[in-house]
Amino acid sequence: MANDRPPRPSRRGFLKAGGAAVAAGASLGAGLAAPQNALGKTQPHAAADPQMAVEPFYGAHQGGIVTPQQSHTYVAALDLTTEKRDDVIALLRAWTEAAARLTQGGTAAPLPTGDAGDNKAAPDSGDVLGLGPCGLTITFGFGPGLFTHEGKDRYGLAARRPAALVDLPRFNGDQLIKEKTGGDLFIQACANDQQVAFHAVRQLSRMAYGTAAMRWGQSGFLSGPRGQTPRNLMGFKDGTNNPSTAKPQLMNQFVWAGASADAPWMEGGTYTVVRRIRITLEHWDNTELDFQEQVFGRHKYSGAPIGKKNEFDAVDLKEEDKDGNPVIPENSHVRLSNQASNNGAQILRRSYSYNDGTNFYIERWPPWRQETEYDAGLIFIAHQGDPRTGFIPINDRLAKFDMMNQFTTHVGSAIFAVPPGAKPGSYIGAGLFET
Repeated sequence: MANDRPPRPSRRGFLKAGGAAVAAGASLGAGLAAPQNALGKTQPHAAADPQMAVEPFYGAHQGGIVTPQQSHTYVAALDLTTEKRDDVIALLRAWTEAAARLTQGGTAAPLPTGDAGDNKAAPDSGDVLGLGPCGLTITFGFGPGLFTHEGKDRYGLAARRPAALVDLPRFNGDQLIKEKTGGDLFIQACANDQQVAFHAVRQLSRMAYGTAAMRWGQSGFLSGPRGQTPRNLMGFKDGTNNPSTAKPQLMNQFVWAGASADAPWMEGGTYTVVRRIRITLEHWDNTELDFQEQVFGRHKYSGAPIGKKNEFDAVDLKEEDKDGNPVIPENSHVRLSNQASNNGAQILRRSYSYNDGTNFYIERWPPWRQETEYDAGLIFIAHQGDPRTGFIPINDRLAKFDMMNQFTTHVGSAIFAVPPGAKPGSYIGAGLFET
């Protein structure tokens, strides 16, 4: 009910209370168990109003992995520019403290409490003052360049690079753009408000000035009723066959990394692959519904496997029609990505759609059109315990045989080791630097 919602602070009211509210939360730590909103009032962990929802920052795992998906994301990769290991540690400490404040609805740094003239440095851009926490999660990861760069072990970390943090191979059909690929450090901000997600990355990248520089950034969105499988821009439900995040045994089997001998610091973390996939929507929109369903291997509107009625009905890869042909085509997306076709492997998809307007585009598939088209598609994000048995073999099969390839082009790619969550008083990735 509307009368039960926490009051929305006005800009003037927020500015008056902001300094005191952030000062009260300056000693972030165990106190985050009872999060406060921008007015310093205690609020529940899961508010009915998505604008006032709060997700914890500290914990065994980082947020934004098995967290129920928020409606917006901003993902970014930065390249390290410093040669000093201490600078990297200082940045990670600063990021951890700032992220803990931001996820609770605070600012990246405490707001000034004195006269404006006494404060020369702006602690925050201020563009989200009064918007609320919006369920913000911030996830950090480390790319291969943190460990070695141009053959050089610049931070003394080369021996601690996990074997699972492999350089991704070039897949069939890849048309990767250098400016949208790779990165030494990864930030994923997810929130129920577009500006809140962007604001988080904006503040963190500002704090990195002199230590790291932005390599690429990408905003994304997700639409659909909460608790239901979202649809991508092709109109199909995306993520139906994900392992259930409600089952810890599946997360331990497929998503969370174990304490491997080469990287004990990654226990409780995960390996994240990010791919920017452009979809030729104009081509897709002019194909018949029946063909679209053959491409996916699912009915478009119900989400059910072809020949079934309900979204979560089991995919039967052995079922044949009256002529002896597979009901689910051999080169359909569902068949090729299915667990049964990949030695039992699964990955946790947590993808978002993107729409970057229009630009001139040349198709690499018939009908070979050259025209102004939508620059839109999918920010594919996949978490797994080991990409060598997860994303890489699955995508290798898809890249070679998937019917969907005539509508999609992979133009950006990156892989990151996402360490476990931080403890209060510590920082993200502490196990890598301190063990």
